[in-house]
Amino acid sequence: MRKYITLVALLLPLTALAFPFAVDEQLNGVQIAVDTQDLGDNTASVNLTNYGKQAALCTVRFRNGPESPRTRKARIAVGETAHLTARMHTQVIKMRVKVECKTIN
Repeated sequence: MRKYITLVALLLPLTALAFPFAVDEQLNGVQIAVDTQDLGDNTASVNLTNYGKQAALCTVRFRNGPESPRTRKARIAVGETAHLTARMHTQVIKMRVKVECKTIN
């Protein structure tokens, strides 16, 4: 019995709870793939991959409740990926992310 209790106690720290994301995409015809990740310690990440035929300029806005939003911008060449992160000061319950992209001529 003691072995089972020890085994369960050792497995408990391995379970991690990730916060959910609500993503609003306004891509304006740009072929961008949006992938979100919880990096832990109240840090969110958005990976943007450009599958289009033109370079793109993207703005990502991270919002977490009453905190002021964090805005990140990236210029993404064709076939490239941009990794944008934001760290919040309070505990994240739900991360709201707005992604706006447009082509660069």
